[in-house]
Amino acid sequence: RAWPEAPRPVSADALLAERALDGDPLARAALHDRVAAPLQAAGGGVLETVRAVLNSGGNLEASARSIFVHPNTVRYRLKRAAELTGVSVTDPRGSWTLQVALALARLDDRSLWY
Repeated sequence: RAWPEAPRPVSADALLAERALDGDPLARAALHDRVAAPLQAAGGGVLETVRAVLNSGGNLEASARSIFVHPNTVRYRLKRAAELTGVSVTDPRGSWTLQVALALARLDDRSLWY
């Protein structure tokens, strides 16, 4: 059971992170195309901000301090990230999806097997 507390039924897209981790190549590609790639292409510190928020456990003020910007800048960039990906870092499920997408993208960038 990938998401035991999920509402039923659950679409396959809602389980992209779990499917990608389970080895589904289509889910991994979709997760990259829908989440990681738009963040990487966004510029303007969007990806850096998402990573900072994930690393701070969702603390926006600590994230702002870590990347030397105002907390409102963090909020703006997170809104932009959600617009680009359809995933919100402030939602626990969204945070999980972003963490998986970015971790897999990082692995893909340095993998010896591709």
